[in-house]
Amino acid sequence: MIVRIERLLSSEQLSDIRRLIDGAAWADGRLTAGHQSAQVKFNLQLPQSEPGTREAGDIVLRALEASPAFISAALPRHVYPPLFNRYQSGMAFGAHVDNAVRQIPGTHHRLRTDVSATLFLSDPADYDGGELAVQDTFGAHSVKLAAGDLVLYPASSVHRVQPVTRGVRTAAFFWIQSMVRDDDARRLLFELDTAIRDLGAADQDPLLRLTGCYHNLLRRWADL
Repeated sequence: MIVRIERLLSSEQLSDIRRLIDGAAWADGRLTAGHQSAQVKFNLQLPQSEPGTREAGDIVLRALEASPAFISAALPRHVYPPLFNRYQSGMAFGAHVDNAVRQIPGTHHRLRTDVSATLFLSDPADYDGGELAVQDTFGAHSVKLAAGDLVLYPASSVHRVQPVTRGVRTAAFFWIQSMVRDDDARRLLFELDTAIRDLGAADQDPLLRLTGCYHNLLRRWADL
């Protein structure tokens, strides 16, 4: 399931993040890549030791906590601390699959990556290329969103970042361990929850029954 969430960040949050990261000391993105990914990864990444990384990441986390659409789509149990990358002209990230398990820095906690997330921080008019290309069971999808918009997609999917040919593409990226690890189950729950919210002021009896179905399915599938 691929879900686009518009305007996750307010203009103020977006400005604060860009202020924190734009002047930071960016490093070779391959320093944090696995063996296979390092062979196809050509970008810059903000080190987790940079002072602005955690502060900017906290802004992203607060925005996620306040987003009903994110909660509904990801059903998050754990969220990996957001990282930040930058693609300048000529940079790209070839086809790869994200690592299945990641350890949260500075802790003994490991996170299973069920859902991958890319939060666009650059205006699409400021760069050419740089589309996120995701391959799933329904075919290939090309994603290039407005600054402040988020896309969620299965971490198990083959995906890539197309070469940037002009300008600079900056984004945040992170992973989510969902309470519901099965992507099809999450999709069904998301569609059901979206329909319930869209009904809103409809007849309360069928709405109550639909809400009951949603929570009983979540109760059946959630792994806490």
